[in-house]
Amino acid sequence: MTNFYTADLHRPLEHADALESLSAQPAREDARPLARRFSLPFRPSLLLAIFILTVAVLWALFPGVFTSYSPVEGLPGQHLKAPSAAHILGTDALGRDLFARIVYGSIHSLSGALAAVGIALVIGTVLGVLAGSLDGRIETVIMRIVDVMLSIPDLLLSLSIIVLLGFGTVNAAIAVGCTLIAKFARLVRSEVVTIRRSDYVEAAFGSGGTFVRVLWRHILPNSLTSVIAFAALQSGWAILQLSTLGFLGYGAPPPTPEWGLLIAEGRNYIATAWWLTTAPGLVVVLVVISINRISRSIAEIGK
Repeated sequence: MTNFYTADLHRPLEHADALESLSAQPAREDARPLARRFSLPFRPSLLLAIFILTVAVLWALFPGVFTSYSPVEGLPGQHLKAPSAAHILGTDALGRDLFARIVYGSIHSLSGALAAVGIALVIGTVLGVLAGSLDGRIETVIMRIVDVMLSIPDLLLSLSIIVLLGFGTVNAAIAVGCTLIAKFARLVRSEVVTIRRSDYVEAAFGSGGTFVRVLWRHILPNSLTSVIAFAALQSGWAILQLSTLGFLGYGAPPPTPEWGLLIAEGRNYIATAWWLTTAPGLVVVLVVISINRISRSIAEIGK
């Protein structure tokens, strides 16, 4: 009998030890992802992506520091020169330095992509917040408009908008931004619906918080983490879309040194002057891959 009661007396101690071990285990599991998050910036691929994107941004901000040639004026007797010490990426059919045109063209491609993503981010966020916060007819109307926009191919929609607005870098950026609005609205709505059902939001409403105050202080800030990572990812897609429009002749008019237009101008000389399409094409690919790599790291940190 003594052993039976003694065993019963020791059981709560054993349960307490088990509970302490279980409570300590999640702390060790959470510490590993935290260390992994801080190790992300030291990955070689991420550092290379940041370096490439930094160079492209510096090209756009300070083009005169990287080249002394004019992007629109040709040099006499320098037509279709191969890459050399004088012209590291060669010259085009009019004697213009290709490296100078790529450097000066970065401002058009990067600013156009930034404007397109900014337009989509603002309008898509507003529509997504309204659809996720308000039930009934408002949500139904907004999401049916989003479904219609998602059903139209992006290139076809952007070309239709450019036909209505006219050619040019600004109009191309607006067209690309309109194709991204539906994607942002759909993502923001799903985030808002998830956060709206959380306990701390219900507690905020229960403590007397108004709809606008809770939306501004709790729902909107907590739903923007994944949206920012998505915006960074779509920046690379916007550069590709703007380059495609420029290649088709719907972007910046000649002699503007836009990356897509540079590729289009060099396609007639692929057999004799391969560098006219290879160099700007590689720049577009490297910048887009770098943006995608950085956006993926942002998404991993936000998890």
